[in-house]
Amino acid sequence: MPPEIPGVLSAAQVRQTADHIASWQLDSGMIPWFPGGHADPWNHIEAAMALVIGDRRAEAEAAYQWLVDIQRPDGSWHQYYLDDGVEQDKLDANVIAYIAAGAWHHYLHFRDLGYLEEMWKVVEPAIDFVLALQQPRGEILWARHPDGTPWSFALLTGSSSIAHSLRCAVAIAEELHHERPDWELSVGLLAHAIRHERDEAFSPKHRWAMDWYYPVLAGVITGEAGRAHLADRFDTFMLDDKGIRCVSDRPWVTTAETCECALAHMGVGENEIALQLFTAAQATREDDGRYITGIVHPDGTLFPPEERSTYSSAAVLLTAEALDGTSPAARLFSDHDFLPAIIDVDPAEQSADSTIDDRARD
Repeated sequence: MPPEIPGVLSAAQVRQTADHIASWQLDSGMIPWFPGGHADPWNHIEAAMALVIGDRRAEAEAAYQWLVDIQRPDGSWHQYYLDDGVEQDKLDANVIAYIAAGAWHHYLHFRDLGYLEEMWKVVEPAIDFVLALQQPRGEILWARHPDGTPWSFALLTGSSSIAHSLRCAVAIAEELHHERPDWELSVGLLAHAIRHERDEAFSPKHRWAMDWYYPVLAGVITGEAGRAHLADRFDTFMLDDKGIRCVSDRPWVTTAETCECALAHMGVGENEIALQLFTAAQATREDDGRYITGIVHPDGTLFPPEERSTYSSAAVLLTAEALDGTSPAARLFSDHDFLPAIIDVDPAEQSADSTIDDRARD
């Protein structure tokens, strides 16, 4: 049964939005941002999760099969795809790691162990590719060029999302009785960098809302520290009662950022704020179930012009699932005790060899 938030979003409306996402899915299984647009694996996976929430398992599995079909031999995917091939050939670590979150979400819904075992063949090389970009301090470099050359810097939003994906990967490994202590160590190192080395480890993106709330959304900064972290810049990014602006110096309120921020507040027990944000996000809903990407206030123009995006719709459905709380995957993004714990790691006590190169195997 799809989630329902009484007085805000009905189960029928959730199904309608999932139907909209499915209607834009290509025969290959790829889910573009919008018709004629590109797809990236991260937002594609988010849309696949939304399809599951809206009772469209077959379409979700077609989306995952597309990723299986195009995965590179090194475990990675390119950043952007069009229907007829690659648009942007960079290999983005966060984009690649997110397959673990999608696979675990799918398993939580259906408990199909055989399907999870097949997805392990996809998840394991993807995670190994990502962790080869981890630095001794713990951060994970943003990407590689197709020739293997790594980029020179890490991003806080991306590394935070990777931390959540890595915990999903550890959960999958545990479910399948694979031991991956190196993955657990990598999560601990990454969390240490996010908590204690943010200014030094990551390229500054202070204008962007995602850099503010993602360490909390990803479950790296939790509890009272997480509440204080969100409160510190809430007034900077919350535009009146309209929702979350994507950048601090522009009046652009976006559906996805508003819903993701709602999930972050849920993760630290601030469910009333989460519901307030989720309700505000419904101002971007259209009668056919699509969601506008963003609105510029106070004039009400669309940002980008005329765009309705599958990833915006997907963010709404994932947040609805969390707020409803009844599905077996409802806690995945909103309860930070739901995934394997982050171990405390001091990088000063770890050698670079044990952090990056000595990958334990069963």
